[in-house]
Amino acid sequence: MMNKILLLLFTSLLGTQGNAGEVVEIDIHGMTCGFCVDAVQRNLRKLPDVEKAEVSLKRKKVRIHARDDGVDLDRVRKTILDAGFTPLDVERIDEK
Repeated sequence: MMNKILLLLFTSLLGTQGNAGEVVEIDIHGMTCGFCVDAVQRNLRKLPDVEKAEVSLKRKKVRIHARDDGVDLDRVRKTILDAGFTPLDVERIDEK
């Protein structure tokens, strides 16, 4: 139930679809060790719209590089929640 509430909250804050080739950073609550980093990174890399996922334990963030079609932020949030962590702030990064 809590996961559904969090997904609705995040969906209302940002649009569902991202832009082509975009880069987003997401703060993640609950990561405490290298196994946490591995779990988040491994699950995000399985998503078809994620080109690359870089997880930082020190910064408690993940940086996601989207494929050409953009990234589905709802799917990313759900993947993080399913791995046992809480996605917080989402920031779009301009790497041009």
